[in-house]
Amino acid sequence: MPKSVKKAVRYIRQDASLEQLQIIKMLINKTIDNRKVELNRYVNSRKLEE
Repeated sequence: MPKSVKKAVRYIRQDASLEQLQIIKMLINKTIDNRKVELNRYVNSRKLEE
């Protein structure tokens, strides 16, 4: 994993407040969902090319 992810996890474990945890969770979930959509589009477009 990238060093920045490790630092973020350390921050979440040690220093983040409840409000900060909620914001981080929303950001991460939204980013993961967007990435999944992007990857699904790529996979589907590859299937169409075959």
